[in-house]
Amino acid sequence: MVEFKGSIVPLVTPFKNGAIDEAALERLIERQIEAGSHALSVGGTTGEPGTLSVEERKYLIELALRFIRGRVPLLAGTGTLRLDETLEITQAAHKMGAQGALVITPYYIKPNQEGLYRFFGQVAQAVPEMPVVLYNIPGRSGIEIKIETVARLRRDFKNIVGIKHSSKDVEYVSELLRRVGRDFKVYCGLEALTFPMMCVGAVGTIAATANWLPKETAEMCQLTLEGRYKEALELHYFGLEANDAVFWDTNPIPLKTVLAWMGLCEKEWREPLGPTTPEIEARLRRMAESYGLIPTPAGHPPVLPDPAGKQYV
Repeated sequence: MVEFKGSIVPLVTPFKNGAIDEAALERLIERQIEAGSHALSVGGTTGEPGTLSVEERKYLIELALRFIRGRVPLLAGTGTLRLDETLEITQAAHKMGAQGALVITPYYIKPNQEGLYRFFGQVAQAVPEMPVVLYNIPGRSGIEIKIETVARLRRDFKNIVGIKHSSKDVEYVSELLRRVGRDFKVYCGLEALTFPMMCVGAVGTIAATANWLPKETAEMCQLTLEGRYKEALELHYFGLEANDAVFWDTNPIPLKTVLAWMGLCEKEWREPLGPTTPEIEARLRRMAESYGLIPTPAGHPPVLPDPAGKQYV
């Protein structure tokens, strides 16, 4: 089984005239691989899976694998609130060659812990040779996967290998690793907490900010994995404004707005998402200029350097 570590980038799903934009997806993937991202993911929260049909989600995975060409692993987002759809997408991803499945907690219906155990257990049983990563995101799903439930799943299904933890509760990570074993893989799901969470045992991040700053995110993760914490800390502080900016409006609206200015995709998303306000666009433009993502107007300061004086572009 592939072991996912480092920066696993949750790509936006680019659209053009309402359809998946294949050319833009290829551009985004090439940029990530050239920047040194450790792995890629499609179909997660940043990829607007709730507005994609089952067939579109399978097609998105197929496209990603075609463009990646085996150069980095793909962690395919396959979860929905329905078990039958989740099984269909997960099994299809496995057959197509995705190296892992990221399965979100079923959202809206707020299942109890026994329901979560049975849901994830059936997914794991359907693809016994495929690594399955649980996706704990209580802010979106309305329910948390309790540590006791993760421990049961870890014990009973050997291909449940890790969890994406999208919560400010860093103590959860420490207690989880104490309970289930330090070899269980935790991936940070809150951008600004990547460095702190990796310091207590997470092995990587699935951070939307890497859509903008792939090189810096990958480098911070690599430095942390190597125990070079002081250097990683500088990159942690360097990326804080970009981390915040992802959530100045609902993700992925800010991401796609800036990526469109960069010429990487259209400024297009699926309803009910809509364009952000002129005020937020102005803030995003200043942020993007400061990081060198888009050109600065004549006479304005150059790209923001990191605290050590190194320029990151």
